[in-house]
Amino acid sequence: MDLGIAGKRALVLASSRGLGLGIAKALAAEGANVLLVGRSGDQLAENCKAINALGKGKADWVRGDLGEENFVASMVTAVEEKLGGIDILVNNTGGPTPGTTEDMSADKLDTFFQSMVLRVITLTNTLLPQMKAQGWGRVLTVASSGVVEPIANLALSNTLRGALVGWNKTLATEVAGSGITANMLLPGRILTDRIEELDTANAKKQGKTMDEVRAASVKTIPAGRLGTIEEFGAAGAFLCSEAASYITGSMLRVDGGAARSF
Repeated sequence: MDLGIAGKRALVLASSRGLGLGIAKALAAEGANVLLVGRSGDQLAENCKAINALGKGKADWVRGDLGEENFVASMVTAVEEKLGGIDILVNNTGGPTPGTTEDMSADKLDTFFQSMVLRVITLTNTLLPQMKAQGWGRVLTVASSGVVEPIANLALSNTLRGALVGWNKTLATEVAGSGITANMLLPGRILTDRIEELDTANAKKQGKTMDEVRAASVKTIPAGRLGTIEEFGAAGAFLCSEAASYITGSMLRVDGGAARSF
């Protein structure tokens, strides 16, 4: 299936590893030119080398930290210098520390709100005029299945990512007439370094081994296994495609059927 995005220009946040990198690879495999963003220049350079070796979409990288105040300005500059414009924006952020609602201190809320919500919205607003001017654009925001079924011991993530749900739906209705779609991609248990970190934290909290925690979580997934980064990336590439031009304001779960909601 031709997704119709060959030559499109994509900025993919938090793409040095994990879910962001999975989406970047899938977009490049369809011929899109991708700009990877992360804190590790060495890792980003290696990722780009691997993508470019495939000879399809081109990959470049720029260092960027969502926790820094100049993040949005630096991304706008990089888009112009390295991509020459923007067609696809993939909003992806790292997850906050695990904990309960009582662990949500004012400082933690403020710190992670800045990096997970405020800068995502500000960057999107800054890049939207380019998409409107060309009559085509894709905004894809990666969140978590916790926005439809809150995940235990991830109160901060459930809260902040939930804020993006209302924003995305509102944005989608506002820009649909300009040829721009805005969707959310919700990972369940995808085998990434983040899952390793969360399983380790839960094992410590429960006084169990990580293998015990992992086995218990897999039992709750109807598919009977964890998802792969490649599966997740493919779903992301589809939502960014020409083929998905009539899908907007939606949330797609990639969770093996784990969420019990509709």
